[in-house]
Order: sequence, then C-alpha cells, then structure tokens
Amino acid sequence: MADIELRAVLVDDEQLARDELGYLLGQVGGVTVVGQAGNGVEALTTIDRLEPDVVFLDIQMPGLTGFEVARRMLDRNGPSHIIFVTAYDQHAIEAFEVNAVDYLLKPVDPTRLEVAVDRARRRVSIDRPTALGEGLPGVSNEQLEKIVALVAERQSRRDRLALKVGERFLLVQAEDIVYASLADEGITVVTGHHVGISSYRTLDELHARLDPSVFWRVHRSHLVNSNKIKEIVPWFSRNYLLRMKDDKSTEIPVSRMQTRRLREYLKL
Repeated sequence: MADIELRAVLVDDEQLARDELGYLLGQVGGVTVVGQAGNGVEALTTIDRLEPDVVFLDIQMPGLTGFEVARRMLDRNGPSHIIFVTAYDQHAIEAFEVNAVDYLLKPVDPTRLEVAVDRARRRVSIDRPTALGEGLPGVSNEQLEKIVALVAERQSRRDRLALKVGERFLLVQAEDIVYASLADEGITVVTGHHVGISSYRTLDELHARLDPSVFWRVHRSHLVNSNKIKEIVPWFSRNYLLRMKDDKSTEIPVSRMQTRRLREYLKL
C-alpha cells in the first residue's frame, strides 16, 4: 500500500495556496500533482480530463464553491476521492469527520497532510471511488447536503459581533470591522463608527468567528478586514504597513511571514 503513487489535482483560487500545498505534498512523497485549477468550473473540466486519484478541494471559491464541485463530482460518479481544504473553524470541521469527508485546515499542517494522504492511499488500494473517511462509508449527496447546512448555519452566525463600548454592548456588522488588535484590557475592535472591546479572549477565537476570506491575521497582534485597507506602505527590511480606513488611518504592521503572502497576492 505504501508503494501506491497517488495522482492529485489541486483546486484553490489562490496560486500561492496551491504552490504551498504542492510543496508540502512533495515533502510527504508518493503524490504526483498532475493538474491544478483556480476555480470550480476549471476544476470539473480538469478532473474529468485527468481522472486523478485524489482532489484537494478548497471550499470557499468564487463561482462554484468546493461543496458544489463535490456535489457535481458525486453526480458524475467520478473515480476521484475528495479532501476538502478549508479555513473554517474547528467546530464546523467536526462535521466533516462525522460525515466521513476528510479535510485539511488552513494553514495546512504537514503532519495532518500526511494522515490525509495515508487515508487516500488506503481508499485507492481497495478501489472504492467514494469520498474519504477511515472505516466509514463514503459521503453521499444526502450527507453532503447536511455538511453544507451545518457550515451555512455557522457562517450565518458570523454576520454580527457584540462589542463593549463604555458600559454598553453594541451589535456591529462584521463587515463594518476595520481591524482588531490585542490590547492590555483584551481585544480592541475598531469599526467605522465605534471602538470597543470584544468578548472573545484571543484573536484566534475572534478570527474563527469571522469570514476567513475577508479577515486576515497579518500579525500575531493584529487582524484586519482586507476590504478596509486604504494603503500599503513600504517599511523597513522590505516589510509593509497597512494603512486602514478608520478615522485615524491606523497603520498595522505585517509580519515577516505574512509579507510573502501579501507580495504574492498583490503582485508587489
């Protein structure tokens, strides 16, 4: 079984994410990336043409989502196994395991990737063209619909956030958040009209509540709304500051690790 070479297709709308996953798969070994796709429509065409053993499928993409691609793959009874790649929080992820769909949580952990590849190899070795799940039946359309509903329910809870402003608690729309930063008294959240304290204890917890395609952890102490960046300012050592769209035009530093992602994303 260990000698089985897997043929894989990587599907993600970010080239950098596909490059990183391809690099990690090279480190794991035993996987040949035979194709890539940057959106759902391209993914279906690529999968039909190449018939890979396994598809690493991003969930949140413009146009067809990863769930919609998976549903169409199931309708076509294709031979490929599915590993979802997602930035959703851990509670939503639990639904994938219960429903026998394998997953990788972004940023992809090399050890977790190796486990997923081993599961895929076991599935291929017994030639069962279903979605992944160790010791469990493959995912069906009915199960996939349940997963979509669970994730959609959790996603809908991300629309509003409670902030303590003085002695009051205000409900603000997530889309109005400009940035959030660690402060002595907790996590300060800045919107277009208010500055308050979040009830979440860590930025990780707050980030899990927000849409990962919009909110970006640019620094261990700062989380920004990518739609609220006004200007990117060159800083020392080829790093950058993000000038935000709040009343003070606050400048947020980008960590060295995230600077590479910023350069790739914006072609700097």
